Amino acid sequence: MIGIVGGGIAGLSAAYRLQQRGHGVRVFEAADQVGGLAAIHQTAGDPIEKFYHHLSKSEETIVELAEELGLSDDIEWRVGKNAYYVDGVVHPMDTAWQILAYPHLSFYDKFRLGMLVLGVDVRGGIPSRGTYDDLTEFEDVAIEAFLREHTSRGVFENFFRPLLEAKFGDRWADVSAAWLLGRVRFRGERDLRRGEILGYLDGGFGRLLDALVSAVGSENIQTNTRVTDLNIADGEVTSLTVESAAVQATVGDNHGHGPITHDVEAVVVATMPNVLEALTGYTCDIDFQGTVCSVLSMDDPLTGTYWLNIADEAPFGALIEHTNFVPPERYGGEHLLYVPRYVQDLDGEFWQMDDDAIEELWLDGIAALFPEFDRTTLNWIETARAPRTAPIYERGYLDMVVPYDLGDEVTEGVYYAGMASRAQYPERSLNGGVVAGFECADRIASDPGGA
Repeated sequence: MIGIVGGGIAGLSAAYRLQQRGHGVRVFEAADQVGGLAAIHQTAGDPIEKFYHHLSKSEETIVELAEELGLSDDIEWRVGKNAYYVDGVVHPMDTAWQILAYPHLSFYDKFRLGMLVLGVDVRGGIPSRGTYDDLTEFEDVAIEAFLREHTSRGVFENFFRPLLEAKFGDRWADVSAAWLLGRVRFRGERDLRRGEILGYLDGGFGRLLDALVSAVGSENIQTNTRVTDLNIADGEVTSLTVESAAVQATVGDNHGHGPITHDVEAVVVATMPNVLEALTGYTCDIDFQGTVCSVLSMDDPLTGTYWLNIADEAPFGALIEHTNFVPPERYGGEHLLYVPRYVQDLDGEFWQMDDDAIEELWLDGIAALFPEFDRTTLNWIETARAPRTAPIYERGYLDMVVPYDLGDEVTEGVYYAGMASRAQYPERSLNGGVVAGFECADRIASDPGGA
């Protein structure tokens, strides 16, 4: 039996692939439901993810998985409209004409920005391709220096800097140019007549999780069950120890009250690296940031765009109006708005605020940006928070990723598929979780020792 630590999409994908390869599996999830960052809130219609999700066209592995699970016809590719809020005005940034009309960049700025997005290096006046193909060449290049050299001062100050501050807070200057180039490549599918093409699963990504649970078998999944120890003998992992809550919820109820030991042939740790460290002693130097993310249900839309970047004084860096992407009819007519904020300091004042205080801060912030916002149209707010939702992609990041196979670093039979894996670079994603799970499963299946 292969033990899987963590019931998010990476752990479930690893379990699914291992079963395809003929291995028995058991998934242990410490929370009361599987899904990790893809867990859901209920609405008047379809459920909605607690943390916003969509697919980019570059995310092929998760689409292939959906096809295997019979969901391929339910992935919808839609235009995700983008805009920039500056000085009290929402500026659409979807079509070529809208971008050209954006008043806060000069024509030269827009030209340099467009060339970077297209992967064309125009330094020296001679356009050339190939400069940005190898991301590793930019791993140690500071993002500000890169942008000033490869675009312009105006592009950096008036376009990218507000986005970087919203995503990385006071750590933005530590971020590498490789991350930016990789993200441009990751989010590169755009119809200049309509906007960015993004994917969403009809009914929500919870349907993909449900399909994985069904394929793996709920009898092989234990929630409310924390792995507390990996047991090693003769240079290989031999068993793991779990502790289960007295009262179980969702799939895979296990009513054991004390520590239970399971013999294993291998273990896939599909969680954050702090759990890996607690279980094995392996340390990861990647810094993570947390997220506070609320979903607001309203009677009316707030804006006409899906993703609104905020270059203004606000307690959030973006407003993501989900029902300007997926029709509100799917949610019983509710208009759903994500209000997120990345948090770099978990000891700081903001992280210590309770949900009521945060939600009031959000409403005040929205009203400051949109004076016409009517709070009486608000139906409900649900707030989720996670202390480690995204890495800080600082310079030298690739030197810090955790290997899939930790046989040399820890012991034979230990594998890693969590957020600090190579699959979650240049941007963390559901697709990256699937890739990481598959990578570990394939290594276990190809082990000549027969793990």
